Amino acid sequence: MSNIKLVHSGGNSVSLTTPTSNPSSNVTFKLPAADGSSGQILQTDGNGNLTFVDKPTPGITQADQWRVTSSFDAADSDVTSNWARNNTDFALIGSGMTESSGIFTFPATGIYKVEWVVNAFRMPSGATLRQIGGYIYTTIDNSSYNIRAKGSNSITTDNYATINSYQSLIFDVTNTSTHKVKFGVFAEDTMRYEGTSDKNTTHATFIRLGDT
Repeated sequence: MSNIKLVHSGGNSVSLTTPTSNPSSNVTFKLPAADGSSGQILQTDGNGNLTFVDKPTPGITQADQWRVTSSFDAADSDVTSNWARNNTDFALIGSGMTESSGIFTFPATGIYKVEWVVNAFRMPSGATLRQIGGYIYTTIDNSSYNIRAKGSNSITTDNYATINSYQSLIFDVTNTSTHKVKFGVFAEDTMRYEGTSDKNTTHATFIRLGDT
């Protein structure tokens, strides 16, 4: 093996040494033209070009939660209004989601877990069975939305019984301008979906799990 030895003026040295086993071909690493910032690390692009990048932050870097703040009656409907961020015993991690007419934009690229909980009550008088549920829609072109998660539940006979449905998905957000989500509800007949401003009833949760 060969090495490059850098000798300190005090006499000791630091050496760069070739790999223990013979490479399958010649390998060249091209150093950056300028120094990086404090705490950055060297990263290769897979072709030997090295750049300084920020060291990945361990743990969860984005976590947010939004709730529907007032109840509404609907059968099949997108939830487009009365959204607000959780403000009771809650701490936002990161910069958080942004919402416009029920469409949510992510704060950074990454792999996200999205959860949608639908809470409904008060069946129409005389009903014997009512099924309710929720949808999570995603878009990857900021235009066409598709149902990517659906859940449902059912109740019988009681005019004021409550029922909930849980939906979740893992979404690979590679572009925050094009990758977005929205939420919907559905039922066999008109139901009242519960929303409140001081607790989570019908609500959505967003957690960034890691890099895309």
